[in-house]
Amino acid sequence: MSTTAVFSVEGMSCGHCERTVTAGLAALPGVTGVNAHAATGQVTVESAGDLDESMVRSVVGEAGFTLVGRV
Repeated sequence: MSTTAVFSVEGMSCGHCERTVTAGLAALPGVTGVNAHAATGQVTVESAGDLDESMVRSVVGEAGFTLVGRV
């Protein structure tokens, strides 16, 4: 079962930020697609199953940004 989740992320301001968040989240187990938008502060994550929000929060934090929560 495929799942899509949209998250609000604070601190992304450019394409480099988008690529950093995308690369980190794409490496999570089960993630099949990531689309980060600095202009809106939203990140869409597609996964093969349920997505562990704590893992998403950890990856976003390690990249230097703040996961606000699901949209």
